Amino acid sequence: MAGDTDQGSLFGEDVPSAPAEELPRDIAHQPLAARMRPRALAEVVGQEHLTREGSLLPRLIATNRFGSLIFYGPPGCGKTSFAEAIARETGSRFVRVNAVMSNVAELREILALARRRPEARTLLFIDELHRFNKAQQDLLLPDVEEGNVRLIGATTHNPGFYVNPPLLSRSHLFRLEPLPTAAVASVLALALTDIERGLGARRHAAAPQVLADLAVLCDGDLRRALNALEVIALSLVEGAPITTSEIELFARERRIRYDADEDEHYDTISAFIKSCRGSDPDAAMYWLAKMLAGGEDARFIARRLVILASEDVGLADPLALPLAVASHHACDFIGLPEAELTLAHATLYIATAPKSNSATLALGEARRVLQEQPVQAVPLYLRDKSGQASKRAGHGQGYRYSHDFPENISGQTYLEQPLTLFTPKAVGAEAKIAERLARWRNLRNETP
Repeated sequence: MAGDTDQGSLFGEDVPSAPAEELPRDIAHQPLAARMRPRALAEVVGQEHLTREGSLLPRLIATNRFGSLIFYGPPGCGKTSFAEAIARETGSRFVRVNAVMSNVAELREILALARRRPEARTLLFIDELHRFNKAQQDLLLPDVEEGNVRLIGATTHNPGFYVNPPLLSRSHLFRLEPLPTAAVASVLALALTDIERGLGARRHAAAPQVLADLAVLCDGDLRRALNALEVIALSLVEGAPITTSEIELFARERRIRYDADEDEHYDTISAFIKSCRGSDPDAAMYWLAKMLAGGEDARFIARRLVILASEDVGLADPLALPLAVASHHACDFIGLPEAELTLAHATLYIATAPKSNSATLALGEARRVLQEQPVQAVPLYLRDKSGQASKRAGHGQGYRYSHDFPENISGQTYLEQPLTLFTPKAVGAEAKIAERLARWRNLRNETP
């Protein structure tokens, strides 16, 4: 899929361009978001941590001595725009591949041509790099290493999980953030007035607040915001103002950016778990609502609540676990949307419950001791005495039946070398457990 970069500008107000009627037909009929792409790094807005003077990326592009680059960030934040701007500024031959549609045969052909034309300085842009399997990514390594191609990969997934370590180690990684509302709104304003590439010829006007509201609805996704603006504008007669009423119509169809296969899924459930653990019911409900609006599997959320009930609430409130398990069952036999209420019920209970991770710590301590110390044998008096051989070996002899002693404390030990693995916390119901254990400890010491 070789070809030149698209002719278009995203943000620069002072960048000259041909009049609209002189645009090539394929450019003139592109969506607004494609027509408004930046042609230079300086035109990109909203990623100042990468583009400000003195930063690494501008220095690499200015010297034209960079190797492979990987841009990682959410949809519509400018990954493709960066790649195309870099190709223009460095005069590179730009070859664009989408990992979803590409295959090994096409990739081999592109790499072979790049080897035959070293003077062209081929810049290979792979969109959705995470979609390439290990074999496809490995195929890139020799030519990347030899400098036959310079790779620019774009991905919405964490490269640490989806890009092969050898390829990742040969690349500069740049993290892009969702665009701020003000940045998106400024580009929308430019698109409304830009006669060459934007909608300026249609003479629509919009108040700054209207554009800001549209930017908010698009969650930092500039491509989506520009496409929405174009749809709204084309639904009106030329010269008609774009008002709050048109934005309200768009807002009714708003989709929350949430992909169960991408980082948004993991980041949101992480925020949900940490909000519950941190006893913030408002934040927990917000993240729960976002997951449900994004179409998350209710059983997945319920499973996390069951884990939270043992990991973070534990003995501080023993009712948290049965309630969480009940919410998981409810998701199966009630289903959505009604099960949302059950998830909300369990979320609020866990978020507002006293917290203790003593069970988690005790299990971890027990595992540590097993790893670092000799494994203790079961004392003879605790061993199973079933069968004649066991009885002859003395199994079970000397065992004290707990119910024969006050408060069921016989004074007997249950490890050859006693250990302290469980330390209860003085919170919720667990505080009474701490008191009870202290009393039993005294009873054991007093029992002969």
